[in-house]
Amino acid sequence: MDRWILPVTGLACALALAACGRDEAQQATPVPPPTEIAAIDTPPPQYPIELGCAGIGGQSVLQVEVGTEGVPTRVSLLRTSGNDDLDRLAQEAVQGWKFRPATRGGQPIARTIQVPVNFTPPQVRPDECFALDAGRRP
Repeated sequence: MDRWILPVTGLACALALAACGRDEAQQATPVPPPTEIAAIDTPPPQYPIELGCAGIGGQSVLQVEVGTEGVPTRVSLLRTSGNDDLDRLAQEAVQGWKFRPATRGGQPIARTIQVPVNFTPPQVRPDECFALDAGRRP
């Protein structure tokens, strides 16, 4: 009978260890994959008709830190459009934008992104431009 004790004990230990590993793996919660920032509400900045009519445009590039709540916590100018008013309007608009924050391990995290904001003068002058021109004549 003694010759059966060692093999049976070894088998019992092996089954117990295998069952422990299986329970642990089955109980482990899968980690959600990371996600990136997504724009939710990004209304364009106001583009002053006077600048558009004068053909003044450009691209402001902003560095935007998006916090865990999905709102910009810091907005700074990386590259100017060449016009201080357009740069200011771009920063003001982006400060009010809403994002879905990036996540890691299912938790929101702050991330910094670059955001280009374009101001493109109209190809065809709107009627408002002619009214502005008429108002400037002496």
